[in-house]
Amino acid sequence: MLIWENIKIACKALFSNKLRALLTMLGIIIGIGSVIAIMTVSESLTTSISDSFQEMGANNITVGLSAKSEEEEVRVDGMRFGAGNRNASITEDDRITDAMLQKMKKTFQNRISAVAISESAGSVTVEKDGDSASLNVSGVNKDYFRSDKVTLLAGRSIKKADLEGNKHVIMVSDQMVETLFDGDNESALWQKISLNIDGNYQDFYIVGVYQYESEGTVSDSSEDVTTNAYIPLTTAKEIMHSDDGYTQFTIVTDTSVSSVSDFADQIETFFTPYYMSNDNYEIATSTMESMTESMSEMIRTVSLAISLIAGISLLVGGIGVMNIMLVSITERTREIGTRKALGATNGSIRLQFIIESMVLCVVGGCLGIALGLILGSVAASVLGYSATTPVAAIMIAVLFSMVVGVFFGYYPANKAARLDPIEALRYE
Repeated sequence: MLIWENIKIACKALFSNKLRALLTMLGIIIGIGSVIAIMTVSESLTTSISDSFQEMGANNITVGLSAKSEEEEVRVDGMRFGAGNRNASITEDDRITDAMLQKMKKTFQNRISAVAISESAGSVTVEKDGDSASLNVSGVNKDYFRSDKVTLLAGRSIKKADLEGNKHVIMVSDQMVETLFDGDNESALWQKISLNIDGNYQDFYIVGVYQYESEGTVSDSSEDVTTNAYIPLTTAKEIMHSDDGYTQFTIVTDTSVSSVSDFADQIETFFTPYYMSNDNYEIATSTMESMTESMSEMIRTVSLAISLIAGISLLVGGIGVMNIMLVSITERTREIGTRKALGATNGSIRLQFIIESMVLCVVGGCLGIALGLILGSVAASVLGYSATTPVAAIMIAVLFSMVVGVFFGYYPANKAARLDPIEALRYE
């Protein structure tokens, strides 16, 4: 009951001096508001990045050849393997073979959903009736679109029969269809286009049209944007006269895999025996999961640093609270003397002014939270992200406001509690 009565007295004191109370709370409001706004933008940015990486394949593992360090020396069972040559060109013996992939799939059959492979066939320009379109042509296997998802608008994607028959079929973007076929996706199907790949013109037939997704770069805003086109991997290797094997592939993990990073380490361990005697290359993996964690950690670190700077205003606000409480005690000296004369203890007087300081700070903190959420939502919207409420930051802000109230209110409250009642009653 004593605490509740003190809260009512504190609220009455604040309302009796509204303007002074508001000016006192400004430091708290600005400090808390700034921190909440920064954390809102940070959470929104982190969530957006995580969602983007998830769409790009956060559960995928990229596996590829990596040059060994020139200082690296490996000893296995007493045998010495020399340091790598970082300038060595990739030979057919260095490449990842189909036999390796088959054994990997068999070893981890319950954890691998698909193995996506692609190899670049170069950049080309396609011309038709005076119009031209630029394409980056890649040879892909049938599992490629399990890792790099595209929205099919017409036709079909590359399938097993295309790979087995080394067929000259191609998937193109609706952007290219817009340029060369007046945007009619259905009419573009099975149309023949000629591509200059590796110095030779090859005829391809369009079997599918996918939706082009702009990356938001300056070059994407121009009409002459370069889009991706996909042909069967076997056809690309035949035309390019490429060596057997691959330099890189992507594993689409099964949903049962709990830690993609741990599974990536196991993949590296699996390939170690194959490349133990290779002086120049080894197998390295990378995951979107690790990239997401690194990016999120960097954003949190920057946000924390900015929040600490913004939190300096809380110190200023706390000093303002202490100042106004000292003024309030001076104004209410006779009230304190009267309460003491009626039997109030030093503890009850101290508690009254500490609670009044806490109420001042908590009200300021709540107003700061509201201001911070509004500013954070507006900033996130301007940056193009969906606003995410930092629940943990809000709870910490409220608790911190109470701590500030106790810390900066204790000295004035203690001073009030130690007043001599006789001297207080005589005070004019």
